[in-house]
Amino acid sequence: MSEKLRIDKWLWSVRIYKSRTLATEACKEGKVKLNGLIAKPAQVVQENDQIGVRKNGFDLQFQVLKLIHTRVGAPIAQTCYADITPEEERNKYNVWYIGKSGVERRDKGAGRPTKKDRRVIDEFKTDYYDDVE
Repeated sequence: MSEKLRIDKWLWSVRIYKSRTLATEACKEGKVKLNGLIAKPAQVVQENDQIGVRKNGFDLQFQVLKLIHTRVGAPIAQTCYADITPEEERNKYNVWYIGKSGVERRDKGAGRPTKKDRRVIDEFKTDYYDDVE
């Protein structure tokens, strides 16, 4: 067994992507970088390589610690890479998530909001979240 592995297979096996197809598509779309360069799906990854992944609006950074050829459970997968994502990128999620913890509720029998109600609600939310940031 060689000490090299396709990048799309590695991303799938350590559970960065749910399927190998998604990992392959991300590589083709230029969302995956290997050592700072855009990676093709068949590009070879080795230990100590640095991988950058753009996923759901977040720029994640990983260092390859171990190569695995099959998909494994999450606890084992976490031992195969080091998360070297910068702290400000990790906090980006917390800033985005502020105030989105609960679902909005209306009184029973009040019905759906009218177009005018929706505009008032949107204006209130915009003003509130602009003040928070």
